[in-house]
Amino acid sequence: MSAPALEKRGTPAQPRAGATAGGPGGGPGRPRGPLAALGSRPRLLALGVAVLVAVVTAAVLDGGTWPTALVYDIQTRLDQVSDWLTDNRDRHWIFLYVLLHVSNFATGTVDQLYLVLSDIGWIGVTALATLLSWYVAGAGLTRRSLRVAALTVFTFAVCGLLSLWDYALATLSLMLLAVTVSAVIGLLLGLLSGLSNTCERVLRPVFDSMQVMPAFAYLLPLVLLFGIGAPAALVATVIYAAPPMARLTSLGLRGADPAALEASVSLGSGRVQRLLTARLPLARKEMLLGLNQTIMMALSMVVLASMIGAGGLGDKVYQGLSKDSFGIAFIAGTAIVLIAIWLDRVTSAAGEQLDAPARTTGSGFARACARLRGWPAWSGFLALALLAYLTGPLFGQRFWPPEWTVRISAPISSGVEWLTGKIGSDVPVLGGTDTWANNFTLWVLNPMRDGLQETPWWAALLVVAALALVGGSWRAGLTGVLSLSVIGAMGLWEKSMDTLSQVLVALVFTLVLGVLIGILGARFDRLMRVIRPVLDVMQTMPQFVYLVPVVALAGVGRPAAICAAVVYALPAVVRITAQGLAQVDTAALEASRSLGATGIQQLRQVQLPLARRSLLLAVNQGVVLVLAIVVIGGLVGGGALGYDVVYGLQKSDLGVGLSAGVAILCLGLLLDRLTQSAGTRQTGSGRN
Repeated sequence: MSAPALEKRGTPAQPRAGATAGGPGGGPGRPRGPLAALGSRPRLLALGVAVLVAVVTAAVLDGGTWPTALVYDIQTRLDQVSDWLTDNRDRHWIFLYVLLHVSNFATGTVDQLYLVLSDIGWIGVTALATLLSWYVAGAGLTRRSLRVAALTVFTFAVCGLLSLWDYALATLSLMLLAVTVSAVIGLLLGLLSGLSNTCERVLRPVFDSMQVMPAFAYLLPLVLLFGIGAPAALVATVIYAAPPMARLTSLGLRGADPAALEASVSLGSGRVQRLLTARLPLARKEMLLGLNQTIMMALSMVVLASMIGAGGLGDKVYQGLSKDSFGIAFIAGTAIVLIAIWLDRVTSAAGEQLDAPARTTGSGFARACARLRGWPAWSGFLALALLAYLTGPLFGQRFWPPEWTVRISAPISSGVEWLTGKIGSDVPVLGGTDTWANNFTLWVLNPMRDGLQETPWWAALLVVAALALVGGSWRAGLTGVLSLSVIGAMGLWEKSMDTLSQVLVALVFTLVLGVLIGILGARFDRLMRVIRPVLDVMQTMPQFVYLVPVVALAGVGRPAAICAAVVYALPAVVRITAQGLAQVDTAALEASRSLGATGIQQLRQVQLPLARRSLLLAVNQGVVLVLAIVVIGGLVGGGALGYDVVYGLQKSDLGVGLSAGVAILCLGLLLDRLTQSAGTRQTGSGRN
């Protein structure tokens, strides 16, 4: 019988979706059961078995602590190292001939920059910063340049009005030096990585470790090497802020247009000429983006380094948190946020100028500004700065006038106390923030922590290996197993499971909210335009500042740390999700629409599967960002490894602080490698 005759009788020519073609255990057209689906995916089956074993053994066996016989006493060794550093600080050659010069350079340069800015005076500093921002943003009377100039004036005016002028100058002084050193080192490392495959393979794991390890964790060893103050803060900032510049410089060099490089070679250019005339100019957009990221990360680290005596605005935030004075922390945090937004807008505007055509029309003023671009303009800025430095002391206006300041910290603290008292527990039906925090701890955090701590260590290793197997990377599995083994060998298994429980809970909330908002933003352009400024502010705020509002609302404890982590990581997840969904091939969407698919069906069956790589990248970035804030949450009662790092910093206890920092690094490597391996497998295979 022919195929058309079969179709006339109603027999389908092809099996329905979700049906099998036949075989043992089922006839033709019979739907596949869940066990059959798992059987066709042995890696998922292995993961399911591993999770089942972990759950059953956690419920049956008594505790899952790492065996004492496999614990190595690393804290005693680290304490011996700390004692040696303390005893030999004044006589060993490494201190006298290397570290002392670094310390003197950092201290002297930061102090000199602060004195120069002070001598220029508040009028000169504001005028020069406004003029420079206006010029970098395009000069002329364009809306962008005027908006950036107005933002600069507003930022410095707020710092003065809030009586934070000298603190802002201290932060900017350290920022100028830290960004310069970070950019130079990042540029050199980026050149090595971008021009040599061997250097790229060597430097990649170094950059990964520097990115994954929270900055909070390596402050203590730097304090023992350099002491408190600007030197330790400078080195910590360079370690934290140089990798973005290096990575993006390398990316720009490797992504240079081959046709342009071939043209340069055909003209007889050597390697150095080709680098200077072709590769670097073609990579300048990526390099400027790297500078933007370096500036943002340097500001974040300079603020955090107030804990080791860096001073500046971060010190005011730390004082407010320590003294439970929300007003002091809030006004200092406001100044930091404004500085971050100002720096971000200036560097972003500079990047947009790279693609702007040369101005040949418009007013005579605009054409004159265009002709002055380049070395004449920068020479003029240097001359104006020198003039302001020489004449500033003559006018006696070094600092913002005291009579032009306002004192609002006390009213803010009182208002916040009144508000938290009202919404803490007296809200009808809802209960209030204190009630929510207590219930969240009781019903979510405690069960998650207890479940991880009661899971046998070998079962946890089994689950990690199975997750890596699903991702298709044995290297990720090996890294994860070794990371957990190092944690257990240091005797920090229970505290690490506590920290891991906080990271996982914060990550779940971040991904649920971030993916949902990203989906809505991708589907509704008006919503994305509304939330984009909010995301910009959230993304430019330094890590330390997030603790201020959440402590006021949620109080001290693990819920506050998790709320701060969600707020900190949410913008990156939202942006990556929205961008991934927006870049889905329009032809695929049109094809699904022509087949009658609804909006929900298009999202589930087309957009989300095609944007899988972006979603996995969002998960990876969420892991790194959440881990960074959960650790800093040790300042506000987060406990676990974060508390050990804070204790080590405050007591200069290298054994406690550094071992906790190593455990944090191991957790970061574990989570980072697992999420990266999943993304690599999905990209490479295109299958689940």
